[in-house]
Amino acid sequence: MSDGPPVATSRWTRRTHMAVPLSVVAVVVVLVIPLPTFVIDILITANITGSVLVLLTAMQVKRPLDFSVFPTLVLMATMFRLALNVAVTRQVLLRGYAGVVVSSFGHFVIGGSIVVGLVVFFILIIIQFVVITSGSGRVAEVAARFTLDGMPGKQMAIDADRASGAIDEHEASRRRREIADEADFYGAMDGASKFVRGDAIAAIVITMVNLVGGLAIGIFQRHLSASAAVDTYSLLSVGDGLVSQIPALLLSLSTGIIVTRGATEHDLGHDVVTQLSRFRRIVRSTGVIMACLAIVPGLPSLPFLIVGAVVFIFGTRLPQDAVTELSPVAPLALATTEESADAWASGMAVEPLSLELGIDLIDLVQAERGGDLLDRVKALRRNVAMELGVVMPRVHTRDNLDLPADAYAIKVHGVEVARGQAPRGKVLAIGERLDGLSGTDTRDPAFGARAKWIPIGLSHQASVAGVTVVDRSAVITTHLAEVVRERAGELISRQDTKQLLDGLRATNPVVLDEMAAAGLTLGDVQGVLRGLLDEGVAVRDLVRILEALTEQARGQAKDPDSLLETARQALATTIDSLYEHDGVLSVITLAPALEQALLESLHVGDRGRRTLGVTAAEAEAIVRDVGRLWGDADARGVVAVVVCATRLRQALWRMLRPSLPRVGVLAIGEIRVGVVVSPVGSVTREISAAA
Repeated sequence: MSDGPPVATSRWTRRTHMAVPLSVVAVVVVLVIPLPTFVIDILITANITGSVLVLLTAMQVKRPLDFSVFPTLVLMATMFRLALNVAVTRQVLLRGYAGVVVSSFGHFVIGGSIVVGLVVFFILIIIQFVVITSGSGRVAEVAARFTLDGMPGKQMAIDADRASGAIDEHEASRRRREIADEADFYGAMDGASKFVRGDAIAAIVITMVNLVGGLAIGIFQRHLSASAAVDTYSLLSVGDGLVSQIPALLLSLSTGIIVTRGATEHDLGHDVVTQLSRFRRIVRSTGVIMACLAIVPGLPSLPFLIVGAVVFIFGTRLPQDAVTELSPVAPLALATTEESADAWASGMAVEPLSLELGIDLIDLVQAERGGDLLDRVKALRRNVAMELGVVMPRVHTRDNLDLPADAYAIKVHGVEVARGQAPRGKVLAIGERLDGLSGTDTRDPAFGARAKWIPIGLSHQASVAGVTVVDRSAVITTHLAEVVRERAGELISRQDTKQLLDGLRATNPVVLDEMAAAGLTLGDVQGVLRGLLDEGVAVRDLVRILEALTEQARGQAKDPDSLLETARQALATTIDSLYEHDGVLSVITLAPALEQALLESLHVGDRGRRTLGVTAAEAEAIVRDVGRLWGDADARGVVAVVVCATRLRQALWRMLRPSLPRVGVLAIGEIRVGVVVSPVGSVTREISAAA
């Protein structure tokens, strides 16, 4: 994530927030104070540049409301242009010169001919006033009326959705605000079109005043000949009119584009090219028709041949996958309207892993809006496969209007197991130095560390302060990864197990043959893999696991707990590496008397499942003591693990897991040779050995 742009944008906003008000004041000053010709040249150039900028922006917006400031810009640009007309008129009438730009338009652009200049000027006025401005004003007027007429119905639809629970109050308020903004915008555009029309009329009046006044001043005050007065003042007046009407025409065209623009997902250029070139057959046919016109007697051949060939070649080179050919609409099959058991079954299917997003998080899965959540989830599936040795199920992502707008929920087999928030426009700052950052206090949803949601603009400041900054997609992906690691045992299915075994058949067929001969079933292997994953043990070394299970099964002890302990013994090196640090294993032990009493209370149930026959109070006391010792070690940065007898390990882990899911339990036989054991503490507790 780049930290530079948000800060730069914030600085730019702070420095320029007074630029627009000062510009408006400067426009009023220009009406009163005479300006040097060099300044006039700069301002005229800036006027043309601003008009081009507004036109290009109007073509890039995806919907009119994205350029909601446009009506105000029209008023400001019109006022600025009229102020320049006044400044130029003052220089023309006083000195007979108004700068290089006006002179260039008067001599070079119109060839120094007053007749040509007047004709071009009036043509521009007709185009702007009669064609563009008139049509834009009518469209804006109709759009404003239709928008106002449709407001009650839209409001009622929002109220109905809110009452039914389809949207929350936040979304309802956002939609109401958008409707009000739309009505205000089109109402303002109706008024803005009147500004453009008035500007065209003012241009005619100002040009006539310059023309008549200049001739009068030149002949009667400066005693010029009639031809000299025409050469000087008439050309400057027409040049001023042209130099003001070109940006006015651009602004009028921008107005027409804005009011006729429909809301789409792309800018105007993309929509025009895509929609005009959608039908290859029509484009090619157009090229053929133009080429055929070249052979019509009396028509010029070369222009029609060139244009026809270009259009035909363009049509043949359109990409196939971006084209929709005209084709008859196929009738709908009757079966699609009939209810079937298969359709019901597919609709009732429960996904192993799903991610539901609030309305404000939808942009994270939309690649066209820069969303990368789906790509991150794909990368997560690869990482989990390499880390745990199992293929993570596909994550089915969908929106959920019942969730808060900025919330997400993670479900395993249709049951919500985790939930978090990812506010729009925010990033998650994680660390201890958060007090100097403004934001909303929270906890890291994946690990529970202290965190704070801060504006994106503070990302750089947070990084400088030594705080980890995580974007919304990374927050959700990390949370999802922790859920998958914690519940990997629940997520592995019989089908997943079969795929793992099928993958071994090409490289280790003997292992699978011996496993089948020993009577091990697919369910037995799945149970062992599930047990290992539940305790955070990777199952990448599947060959060693199967070899150990095969040897155990030959001894007729095939209960799940015995098979699991056998697999753990085979993976002792891997398991030790999860808890040791620099060859040191920090352990929490049980007092000999307590361990003996627990062994005596051990019950073996159906299919060899081992449980402890202690009272609830005794179990709670043991869990509390283990939790205290483990918490003290964790506070010192030490990862401690409980060590006990092999027969006791499974039952003790089952008792500790609900309250202490992060505490590992090792059997004494799982500690490999060479590991240094460092005692953390011992649990001393007297219990009654239940029969």
